[in-house]
Amino acid sequence: MIEPAPEVAAESRTGAVPASIRLRLARAAVQTLAEEAGARMLHIKGDAIDPSLRAVPRYGTDVDALVDPRRIRAMHETLLAHGWRVYSTFRFGSSFEHAQTYLHDTWGYFDMHRRFPGIGLADQQAFEQLWAQRSPQASAGRTYWAPSIDAQAMILVLNAVRGAGGMPPFWHELDDEQHERVIGLVEVMRADVAFAVATGELDLYSDRREYLLWKVTSQGGPRVVEWWARIRAQSTLRGRLRVAVQAPVVNIDRLSRRLGHAPTRRQVIAEFFRRAVRGVTETASMVVRRVRSKR
Repeated sequence: MIEPAPEVAAESRTGAVPASIRLRLARAAVQTLAEEAGARMLHIKGDAIDPSLRAVPRYGTDVDALVDPRRIRAMHETLLAHGWRVYSTFRFGSSFEHAQTYLHDTWGYFDMHRRFPGIGLADQQAFEQLWAQRSPQASAGRTYWAPSIDAQAMILVLNAVRGAGGMPPFWHELDDEQHERVIGLVEVMRADVAFAVATGELDLYSDRREYLLWKVTSQGGPRVVEWWARIRAQSTLRGRLRVAVQAPVVNIDRLSRRLGHAPTRRQVIAEFFRRAVRGVTETASMVVRRVRSKR
């Protein structure tokens, strides 16, 4: 069941508890459920980031964790059994279909990642690689696992480029040896295309299937180009066909949040045609701009 409530819902319900405290308790709660589900889990972002990479602590607004891909279903079922509701799905969450978001009346939001955008290694291989170099941390008395500091640095860079940003400030504080270790990990994780966005060298990878998707992600562009980029980025014919079929489908998660309730069939149909009109308009505008730029 998709939770259609607006994003302020969890904050209004938990407003009496300071965000930093709530998030520490939420992290411990999610870790407890992962252990119940038998799911290995690596906590990322927020206060899970090592202090050496964040001069000023940032707690974020939700809990993010990379879950063992083989235990995603078990984790999902455990979350539902303990009062969590699906807020947005893998399918509609982002262009990378990387995370599914859950909402709890007490704990707020939890982003369950099955992969991290920018990492090209197969999901299970990537998780095992990061898990092998994990480091222990604690939140509200509960031990949890986070990626190594080098992996955290890589993830912070990959996260920054999705926000159209360059290299995060912490990168310039690392020494040459740390740079070499992180870049070595980038190569192992096949994250070089996304990492190149931060270094300003993305165009060196124009022959890679992920190139256009990262260009659109970092620089923006019409939705029709984004969908074409998503299709091209798929590594298999089956994946390309799946994304192509999905392209015209209405994002029910987003529409539900905008309306504040589950949409009716008529509203879904109306949204379908609105998207089609917008797609045609954006495409026409893109063509006009290109023609004018060549004059």
